[in-house]
Amino acid sequence: MVWDPQQYLKFSGHRLRPAVDLLVRIPDFGPREIADLGAGAGNVTKLIKERWPEASVTGVEGSAEMVAAGRKAAPDVEWSHEDLGHWRPARQYDLIYSNAALHWLPNHAALFPSVMEKVKPSGMLAVQMPRNFLAPSHVLIGETALGGPWRSKVEHLVTPPPVEGPAYYHDLLAPMSANIDIWETEYLQVLEGENPVKEWTKGTWLTRYLDVLEGDERSAFEAAYGARVAKAYPKNAAGQTLFPFRRLFMVAQRKD
Repeated sequence: MVWDPQQYLKFSGHRLRPAVDLLVRIPDFGPREIADLGAGAGNVTKLIKERWPEASVTGVEGSAEMVAAGRKAAPDVEWSHEDLGHWRPARQYDLIYSNAALHWLPNHAALFPSVMEKVKPSGMLAVQMPRNFLAPSHVLIGETALGGPWRSKVEHLVTPPPVEGPAYYHDLLAPMSANIDIWETEYLQVLEGENPVKEWTKGTWLTRYLDVLEGDERSAFEAAYGARVAKAYPKNAAGQTLFPFRRLFMVAQRKD
């Protein structure tokens, strides 16, 4: 995927809120080494550094475009341009934080214990992932993919939801954890503008499909999805679009 920082940050206020909600639930235990996995454009990594200014903070991000934006937003953070799927640090961290990133990686049954192994004893793992994949915003992407002349090019992208329920992650992390706090929040996001749910997904999940297509076919796919999603999320009397969005959170402390 080619990430567009400007498209992603169109809704930066809404995207930042769950990241901050996760950050404030982390105990102030004085971490010295912190990794932010999937650091994106650095707007959250900057807040991590501001909370723990004495800590060494590393932003790990697979998109060159996002890393460039991150270095501008958080110049006092060490940036590592590498694919999260191949992240194999030589050391452990007091805190590993990841906001809206790990759902892009497969095989969570192996992934989450592997990430937890990179946390020092008594350290913390803090993760937020979207769990909105059965909402019309995401289901209609798959329907559009399977219902047009582009099907053969994009049908491989139509996959089951990548994030499981809370109990699944509790069972994965419990054997390695002294305590775990897992919860879900559904935010009722009030969006402005023309077809804002399309614009929202264009900054994340829809990008996977558009990257495969070119020219008129790409435009036609976006227009077909846009028509579907605008009908699913009509504007209210005030001209606003209400977009409920569920997210899954977890904060786990590793056993000594």
